[in-house]
Amino acid sequence: MPSNSSPSSRARGRKLPARYAGFIMPLVLSVLMTLVVSAIATARSLGFSGDFLATWPAAWGLSWLVAFPTLLLVLPLVRRIVALMVEAPGR
Repeated sequence: MPSNSSPSSRARGRKLPARYAGFIMPLVLSVLMTLVVSAIATARSLGFSGDFLATWPAAWGLSWLVAFPTLLLVLPLVRRIVALMVEAPGR
């Protein structure tokens, strides 16, 4: 018997509540940004050699350990600065 729920409605049931957005956004942002920046910095220092693959994960991990709590701390300030620079919607 076919189910009445579509794949998208099943996926919605697995989403986190909206109250977690303030934590999840900096988490995802810090993972992606440190992944790219540490890869660039490691490649610039070592080139794309065997040393790159041996060194980059540790460089990424350390940079993420610094970046994530930093984002959590500075994000409220960044939001205030952006609010001063950008007109609120509906004006």
